[in-house]
Amino acid sequence: MKALKRINYSEDVDILTIQLGDKKVDDSYETDNMIVSVAKDGEPVLLEIFNGSRFLKDLGKVIPQKLQREVWKSAKSSISVSHKIK
Repeated sequence: MKALKRINYSEDVDILTIQLGDKKVDDSYETDNMIVSVAKDGEPVLLEIFNGSRFLKDLGKVIPQKLQREVWKSAKSSISVSHKIK
């Protein structure tokens, strides 16, 4: 599994930002729920997820606890939370 570079949640705008790599962003694509920024080779570099608190709550319901612990363990040193998620 590729390690996450950085995770940030901003409560004031309810956006979860996940940095997946260090490559320069070449283009971005917006959907109803997120913006995906990609490098020139098409590799995703950054995810900006709208309604981040709902996304995290829903994710917690469908991802097994063991996998959640592994993901947070691998990303723990790079997580930055602007505000606590309720």
